[in-house]
Amino acid sequence: MGEHHPPHGADEAQRLAERVADAMYERDRASIALGIRVESCAPGRAELSMGVRGDMLNGHAICHGGFIFTLADSAFAYACNSYNLVTVASGCSIDFLAPAREGDVLTARGVERSTSGRTGVYDIEVTNQRGEKIALFRGKSYRIKGHVIDGPPHG
Repeated sequence: MGEHHPPHGADEAQRLAERVADAMYERDRASIALGIRVESCAPGRAELSMGVRGDMLNGHAICHGGFIFTLADSAFAYACNSYNLVTVASGCSIDFLAPAREGDVLTARGVERSTSGRTGVYDIEVTNQRGEKIALFRGKSYRIKGHVIDGPPHG
């Protein structure tokens, strides 16, 4: 009695989001090359992590903003494709709040804020291993034709 079970549809949507993330990651050569890992994925959500390597540092000995952007953009991609409907970015912006340094482990947590028709808005917060905010990213998505994996989409 004390245990809560989500409705069957929620379980199915979660399994689909995980299958989509697995399929995307197998083909995601950029994220794999950067050592980005998918920590979790759910409908409209994703959490990815990346260790800051020495070859990611800029001339100020801090993590190049392009790598932070790539991590956040990848979390955005996994969140907005989690329904198995092929979705791409139509625009993105980022605000850098603090530097990331070699050896830091960055986590990008993406969440869906709004969807309407073919468009959506997603916010991604990037933090380091101490929970300090490194960057805030907002992505606008556009759904195109097709599915990420075979099978019916959700939603």
